[in-house]
Amino acid sequence: MPIKVSSDLPAKKIMEEENIFMMDDSRALSQDIRPLEIAILNLMPLKEATEVQMLRSLSNTPLQVNMTFLTTSSYIGKNTAKSHLDQFYLTFEDVKHKKFDGLIITGAPVENLEFTEVAYWDELCSIMEWSKKNVTSTLHICWGAQAGIYYHYGINKHSLPCKMSGIFEHRVHKRKEPFVRGFDDVFFMPHSRYTAVSPEEVYANENLTVLADSEVAGICIAMAKNGKQIFVFGHPEYDRMTLDEEYKRDTAKGLDIAIPENYYPNNDPSQKPLLTWRAHCNTMYSNWLNYYVYQVTPYDVDSIGNDNI
Repeated sequence: MPIKVSSDLPAKKIMEEENIFMMDDSRALSQDIRPLEIAILNLMPLKEATEVQMLRSLSNTPLQVNMTFLTTSSYIGKNTAKSHLDQFYLTFEDVKHKKFDGLIITGAPVENLEFTEVAYWDELCSIMEWSKKNVTSTLHICWGAQAGIYYHYGINKHSLPCKMSGIFEHRVHKRKEPFVRGFDDVFFMPHSRYTAVSPEEVYANENLTVLADSEVAGICIAMAKNGKQIFVFGHPEYDRMTLDEEYKRDTAKGLDIAIPENYYPNNDPSQKPLLTWRAHCNTMYSNWLNYYVYQVTPYDVDSIGNDNI
C-alpha cells in the first residue's frame, strides 16, 4: 500500500529500509484518486515504535492511505519527545470537525486503573462518541478494545491473577465474515495485559459477534453489526522482539513476571523468538481496510455519517 506520511517521519525511513512502499506529499498529489483518510489515536508510551508497527501492518493493500496521528491533549506522556509530538501529531481538537474513513485506537499500559481513573478518559469518551458519526469503522486494539467495548456496550474488564503475556492460539468463528477472510482455522496472536473482559458477557450481547477466541486468552476479536466498531483484544501489530523488550524491562524493575508463553524457543529468554503471527496480522489489517473501510465508505469523505453506513 502506498501509505502517505510526512517525508521526515522517522518511521518512514525504517519502512523504506524494509522495502515497504511509502509515499510522500509530492508524489501523492500527482495521483488523481481519493485516498482513504485513516487516523491513529496512539495511546502507547513509545509512540515511535508503535508508529512503525502500525504502518507496517497497514502496508499490504494497493489502496492509498493518508495517515493522521493523534495524541491526547489531556495527558502528555514522558516517553516521546515533545518535538516529535509537535511535528507529527494532532489532537482531537484539531480534527473534530473532520470525517475519517477509519480510526484505530491503540492499547495503553493503564489496564490496572479503572477507566474513570485514566487521566484522558473523558477525552477518549468524546473521541469514541464522535467516531459514531464521523468515522466509517473504528478498530480498537488491546486496552483500546477494553475501553471501547465498555464505552459502547457496558462490558467492563476484570483483573487477571497475573499478567497474560505470550503468543496464544486462537480459533476462528464466523468464517464467512470478511474480517477473518483468509485466516486459517487456528492462528496466533500476541497478548500483553493484566485484565480481560468476560467471554460470557460478550457472547450474550446481541449487538456483538465473536470472530475468534482462545481457550487461554479468551475473546480475541469481537465486532459490532456491520463492522462499525471492531475490538481486537491482543496486539497483532507487535514486532518479533516487543514482548522480549517488555519482559526484560519488567524483570529489570524487579517485577515478578513470568516468561511470555509460547514465545522463546525452549522457553529460554536468551534465544531469539520465532515470528508466528505476522501473516495473520497483515491479513487482518488488509481485510479491515478493504471490507470495512474502502468498500463501505462514501467517495465524498465529508458525507460520512449521513445515513450511508
